This record gives sequence, C-alpha cells and structure tokens, in this order.
Amino acid sequence: MDSSDSGEELRPSPPESESESWTSSSVMFSGEDSRSSIGDTSATSSGSSGEIPEAMVVGVRPPAPEISGETPARERCVGRPDRVSWGSTSVIGRRAEMEDAIAVAPEFISPTCGHVGGCTAPDSRSSGHALPLHFFGVYDGHGGSQVAGFCAQRMHEIIAEEWNQEGIDAYEWQKRWKEAFISGFKRADDQITTEVIASEMVGSTAVVAVVSGCQIILSNCGDSRAVLCRRTQTIPLTVDHKPDREDELLRIEGQGGRVINWNGARVFGVLAMSRAIGDRYMSPFIIPVPEVTFTTRSDEDECLILASDGLWDVISNDEAGEVARRLLRRRRRAMVAGDICPAQVVADKLTQLAIGRNSSDNISVIVVDLKSRRRHQATQ
Repeated sequence: MDSSDSGEELRPSPPESESESWTSSSVMFSGEDSRSSIGDTSATSSGSSGEIPEAMVVGVRPPAPEISGETPARERCVGRPDRVSWGSTSVIGRRAEMEDAIAVAPEFISPTCGHVGGCTAPDSRSSGHALPLHFFGVYDGHGGSQVAGFCAQRMHEIIAEEWNQEGIDAYEWQKRWKEAFISGFKRADDQITTEVIASEMVGSTAVVAVVSGCQIILSNCGDSRAVLCRRTQTIPLTVDHKPDREDELLRIEGQGGRVINWNGARVFGVLAMSRAIGDRYMSPFIIPVPEVTFTTRSDEDECLILASDGLWDVISNDEAGEVARRLLRRRRRAMVAGDICPAQVVADKLTQLAIGRNSSDNISVIVVDLKSRRRHQATQ
C-alpha cells in the first residue's frame, strides 16, 4: 500500500519481505456459546474460522450516512434458524509491527426481534421472540497497537452495555442502535485516555457489524470498510472517512484545521483519515463519531466482508466481491464434513491477493457467509 493511503503517521517504510504465511483453524460455536474470538495483535500472522447460529434472513436498503425511515415490517423470515459461518485472517504483511486487531463475538446480546427491525408485523407473536445478534469488528491501529487491541477486547462489551440503557422506545430501534454506537465509541475513546491505554499519539479505525436475523447494522469510524455481496452485486455499506471527502474537509476546515496533500490528503499532513478512536492530540479535527447504516437482509445475500485498508488499497470492492462469490459457490457445492469452511477460504484468498499485489500494510479480513445453510455442516 502506498503510504499516502495508510492511516499511519507518515514515516519511513520498513524493509519489505518477499512472502508471507499464516495458519488457519476451524472452530465450532454452538448455539449456547457466547465467547468472543479476539484477533491476535502480535507481529505474527493468524487466521481463524468459526460457526455461529445462522440469522434468519429477509431484503436491502441502500447504505446512507444517516438513518433513514423505518424498515417495512416483514411477514416472515426467508431463511432458517440454521448456521452461518465466518472466516478471518489478520496478518502483519510488510509492516515492521502488527497494529491491526479483529474481534468476533457470537450472541453478544439477545434482544427481541422487534428491537432489530423485526421480520414480522409488530403485533405478531414472533416480534417478541429473543433473537441472538452476532458482532464482528475490524480495527486498524496507527502509531501503535494499543488502541486497536483495546477495541478488540472491549468494544462489543461496551456496545452491549450502551444498547441495554433504558430510555428509548423499542419501536425506535434504529435510533436506539445509532445512539448505542455513538455513545459506545465515545466511551471507548474516553477510556483510552482515563485508563491510560495508550498515548495521545495512538489511534485506530473501527468498522463494526452487528448481524441479526433480518438486519446488518454497520458502524464505521475511519477508512476500514465493509461490503455486502448480493447475487451479482457488491454493495458498499460504509463510506471511507478521508480528509478530502467533501463533508469531512468542510468540518475540519470549519474548526480551524487544515488538510495538506503530503503523499495524499492528510490532516495537518499527518493522518490519512478524518475519524478514528484515540488520536487525542488531533482533537477536534479527528473525531470518534461513527456513521451508522441499516441494511435489510435478503435471501440473495452471499456474504459480508469487513477489512482494513491493507486489503482495500490494492483490491477494489467489485473484485473482492467477485472473488468471494466464485469461491463460496464452488466450495459450498463440494463441501464435506471436516473441510475448512468456505468463508475461511475466501478470507485466505483475499489476503493472498493483497500480499501478491504488494500491499505494504497489515491486512485483516472477516468474511461472514450468509448462505451457509446450503452446505453441509463442518466440524473439527
């Protein structure tokens, strides 16, 4: 990756290695398992895969930075309460140190269906059923690994605590989620300072997905990214927070800041992103305020991809989506018990491609297979 696209402070690049390797493992999560799987933030490469209870699926709303109108109620779920699989990789790449971190927390909370948009009318019996939600997060640190590591360990717990706060009507579910994410990201940002997690020169992006039976809720702060593969489309669910994005540039300059083109647009010529957790020395120009979007699930959804910019700097959204669709469909057809789950194969392949194209950053990828009911259940 060109240094101009990195979330890092501008500094000399370390010597590049010619190759990278990593390992993969398969982990099964039962319906009762609520443990989180936290990505390794050490300088070694790592990979993981797992199974979580499949969310029952139903259609899509275009992504937008702000909450739009309420999603129409659905009469039924179009999926089955089966299983959905995930795979992940997090590798150091050509960086001198590992500053990325990932987290997966199956069933991190279990609200009622009506609290996540619902897939049935509000007065139906199903709208009051408990529905497990699953949390996926990718954190791209800069200036050090401490903030990304803290987010991987704590962000899902903080969001769960904020969501459980009283005071918002159940039917205002989008407003409740937006406030939980905004207050949760701010609380994480505050704790980094009060608990002296890292110096004020360290920060991290955060792209977080909460997957329910009928919704994908995305919260993004920085230039990590999430895309949804739906049939033949690859739909961006987040918009990168870059300093030269029109609204971000106006906000920064309106507060007296400057965006300088120093090997790419950077806040004061230093950071190549306009939002992040941490980076207190850049306040109020760098802010920890996420943008939240809501996407209704469809039975045509193939997978969800979350990744740090070590992937996106060298692979386009459309190319990543095409690779994912091709591999998922092929692996599902040939899947037998004991095989690596298709989502892990996709995560590994995307990482291989990024390394092969000389990405110079850490690379972290999570792939959530939204159609795993089509394949045989794999265990190890």
